[in-house]
Amino acid sequence: MVGHIEDEYRKFSELKRDEILKLMDWCLRQPHLPNLTELEIVIFFHSCYNSVVMTQLRIDAAFTIRTHCPEFFANRDVLGKDVVAQMSLLLYTPLPGLTPDGYKSIFARWMDSDPSKFVFGDALKLFTMVSDMCIMDEGTVNGYMIVMDMSGVTFGHLAKLGISTLKKYMLFVQEGLPVRLKGLHFVNTVSFMDKVLALMRPFMKRELLDVLELHSTVESLRKHVFPEQLPNEYGGKAGTFDELREKTYNQIKENRDFFLREESERRVNEKLRPGKPKGAGDLFGMEGNFKKLEFD
Repeated sequence: MVGHIEDEYRKFSELKRDEILKLMDWCLRQPHLPNLTELEIVIFFHSCYNSVVMTQLRIDAAFTIRTHCPEFFANRDVLGKDVVAQMSLLLYTPLPGLTPDGYKSIFARWMDSDPSKFVFGDALKLFTMVSDMCIMDEGTVNGYMIVMDMSGVTFGHLAKLGISTLKKYMLFVQEGLPVRLKGLHFVNTVSFMDKVLALMRPFMKRELLDVLELHSTVESLRKHVFPEQLPNEYGGKAGTFDELREKTYNQIKENRDFFLREESERRVNEKLRPGKPKGAGDLFGMEGNFKKLEFD
């Protein structure tokens, strides 16, 4: 995990501690929110380009969505059958180092292309665990790239992409994930990418569409990363797919207690929310819900 909090302030001089402390005080005055650490506040603040108001919105969104999306954020036990099953099926792993632009990359691919084993909600649960671990490991960075290798994806997988589940997750990625999302790259694209994107586009903001890139092979991805950061199978030096999977999943297993504590301690208490409590319908039934919140 991240070292001393002072290291985060040294990385980005625009991070001002007095603003972070004000945000910590604001969090303490929101009875429905969990108590956040200084590091958590710093990560949220940096992800919002140092905007206090946007940080407040994102913090509320992040923990409200986590509370009302149990398919991704409940029973986050790394030894649970649902998570273990997706570990055997999928590789989610941070790639080593940072890109030439200072971005952290999270890589995803199928290791077993049998669609009968694929459970969309469970796969996204595993991805959130890997991304949470990566964010806490890295602290503040210039941005994040998600690289999805489409090798082995079939129409059978596409049929399992539930619209409701996809909508919820896209809301979390864009409203609640405390990162600057700088790239969404699909590599080794399949012939039916138009259908994949047709499912996703209704739930993507312009900012995310602007960083979406399709690569028919790995070659055009190389301009975004240092070649040695890529898996061995791509001609890089990061390790083989199997080595990366073993390293990453062993790490989340070692942090089992972190995920169990996170689930019990990092959720909102709707009974204590000022004004009207929120439910899943409030979150996913109207566009731009969090933009209408008011804060002190």
